[in-house]
Amino acid sequence: MKKFFVLFWFFGSFGISAQERVVVGAERLEVLLPLLAGKQAGLVVNHTSLSGESHLCDTLNSLGVCVARIFAPEHGFRGKADAGEEIRDGADLRTGAPVISLYGKRRKPVPDDFDGLDVVIFDIQDVGARFYTYISTLFYVMEACAENGKPLIVLDRPNPNGHYVDGPVLDTRFTSFVGIAPLPVVHGCTVGELALLFRGENWINKGYLLDLKVIPCLHYRHDTPWELSVKPSPNLPSTRSVLLYPSLCLFEGTTFSVGRGTDWPFEVIGHPQSVTGTFTFVTGANEGNKTPLYEGSVCRGRDFRNVSTDSLRRNRQINLDWLLDEWYRFPDKRSFFREDKFLDKLSGSDQLRMMIQDGCSEAEIRQTWQWDLDIFRRIRQKYLLYD
Repeated sequence: MKKFFVLFWFFGSFGISAQERVVVGAERLEVLLPLLAGKQAGLVVNHTSLSGESHLCDTLNSLGVCVARIFAPEHGFRGKADAGEEIRDGADLRTGAPVISLYGKRRKPVPDDFDGLDVVIFDIQDVGARFYTYISTLFYVMEACAENGKPLIVLDRPNPNGHYVDGPVLDTRFTSFVGIAPLPVVHGCTVGELALLFRGENWINKGYLLDLKVIPCLHYRHDTPWELSVKPSPNLPSTRSVLLYPSLCLFEGTTFSVGRGTDWPFEVIGHPQSVTGTFTFVTGANEGNKTPLYEGSVCRGRDFRNVSTDSLRRNRQINLDWLLDEWYRFPDKRSFFREDKFLDKLSGSDQLRMMIQDGCSEAEIRQTWQWDLDIFRRIRQKYLLYD
């Protein structure tokens, strides 16, 4: 398997010995297997669902667990589809289990999807931003399990952006698949903690009926630097892109390219009309980017490829300067934001877009979300599994 990230631990700096490496929930088979004895399991998984070097489906199948159904999120079971591309149903060639898409005509399992299942397992690597849709899939799966009386096991994984909490909290009037719950842009939770929060705060329908078990990681803290062994989706190919993602994804609400169709998605931004700097790039169709924005055109903009990952981790907040500066410099303000106002869905309300258009400073914008952010931090504290 090609490694897109180097699994790297700062053993000395963080006091973690080689014997205390992070153990993800999927590797804790001594806890998981007794819960599956004699049961038919449905798995909500994708290409990140690894137990050691093996896919969780293959691991469980080899150990005699009946994998009866697989549910696939955005980007598909193997993680190669474009963002937003419809995923179709199919079958897993190795286990023979039918694969049901949760990204297409329906994003929530229906009662028939649970026929014959005794338990559902969720194991997908998240990156810690509200608009990353794997947690929306988690939300809908939890709700469907609660409504259909199926127990859910969440196998937890570290959050590479779990060391901070920042950004506007979603106004529920702007709920969408890229904003499923009243979370800030950067929520600082693992998927296991989010599952506990969604149920504990009654954010899912009939959550009080859900039989939920989270198998947590071992030897993990929220400030543990976590670098993935595979890219979580086609357009997050590096540690740097994952750390930049909460800030640069806001540009997807504008007419700027975030580098989809290059070798550096979410490490560069640009636009054919931009007057910022001298850096340029040209997008072209590639795996996961079949029709990239401004294909074949020269985009001028910013290059973040040399920004150190250490400096990004130390910052501990979303960077609004880049967005505000591009707005200030852009020659045609009327065409800066997308016509469909997608930034409102990404940010969680229309306030950020309107304050940018009104010429507000970063400090003024940040002040508007502090009250809600403080409330969320108090809520979050109740469900944390790790220091």
